[in-house]
Amino acid sequence: MLKAVLFDMDGVLADSEEFICEAAIKMFEERGLKVKAEDFLPFVGTGENRYLGGVAEKYGFDLGDILEAKTRTYDIYGEIIKGRLKELPGAADFVKSCHKNGWKCALATSADHSKMIYTMNEIGLPLDHFDACVNGLDVERKKPFPDIYLEAARQIGVPIENCLVVEDAVNGVEAAKAAGARCLGLTSSFTPEELSEADWIAADLSEVPEDAVKW
Repeated sequence: MLKAVLFDMDGVLADSEEFICEAAIKMFEERGLKVKAEDFLPFVGTGENRYLGGVAEKYGFDLGDILEAKTRTYDIYGEIIKGRLKELPGAADFVKSCHKNGWKCALATSADHSKMIYTMNEIGLPLDHFDACVNGLDVERKKPFPDIYLEAARQIGVPIENCLVVEDAVNGVEAAKAAGARCLGLTSSFTPEELSEADWIAADLSEVPEDAVKW
């Protein structure tokens, strides 16, 4: 029986992928390396350590202090999203409907705390809309490991088998299924074929299949 919904953030609630990519490209440029947007695709949903570190490894580039690189990337991100970042279709309404149905809601993002705050405030869904908020700093192993979803379920006190995870990334779907949750895959970042491990597929949260929330 469905008792809680665990939301990924980027590509699920906010269309932020292009902006963190833009910020990361600018950060690399400042350090003298020119990278491309497609370089980041294999690392979507894995947290910024891997998102930035994986691209640096691809080019054999010494990124130096990862914390410093992340901080600079987030600073750029916080500036470039102002007035540009929007919620994805149906996001706020679906969160509200979950509460109306008596389901608990948790945010579970591989992004660090600062990016989570920047993003959710900009789209008008601050953290008080959720019963728990887990970010990439709260778990050692990032997606595709199941840890972040298991921790989110623990914090809201709901067994993971009673949780629906909403994801947009291949790594995130793998994490949800490894945790033992059912998963709704949104095609904002990857194709239906790439998200084939998800139990249900939708374009966004305005088109949630009825059977995804009635079990």
